Amino acid sequence: MIQFFFEEVENTIHTSYSTWLEELILKENKKLGDINYILCNDDYLLKINQDFLQHDYYTDIITFDKVRGKTINADIFVSLQRVTDNAELMKKSKDEELRRVLAHGLLHLVGFKDKSEDEQKTMRSKEDFYLALYKEKYQ
Repeated sequence: MIQFFFEEVENTIHTSYSTWLEELILKENKKLGDINYILCNDDYLLKINQDFLQHDYYTDIITFDKVRGKTINADIFVSLQRVTDNAELMKKSKDEELRRVLAHGLLHLVGFKDKSEDEQKTMRSKEDFYLALYKEKYQ
């Protein structure tokens, strides 16, 4: 089950996001477990980054992986402030950038990496595929 929670921010999630993200998991030959997206502001996510990862910087997403075999379980924290700022920098809509970040977190959980240049290209290609799927089926 995919659930969305909101810490110090308003609900900005479209009802179609859960179905779309579930489809991503199934298309990658994984099973849906319990996935909690916690949408928050920069300060909330900075504190998570400091307390749990000992990193003292802002980020758009932090994923706590609880995957068991092929079953995808996780707590995924997303800063809506970072998403908004990144959308402006990349001249994208806030909703599209949010979908990219939501998909990005799941793509890591199903096995994709983005450390090397080749991995980054593959990750971007997968993100683009699932963003197009959203527009085709859910928008």
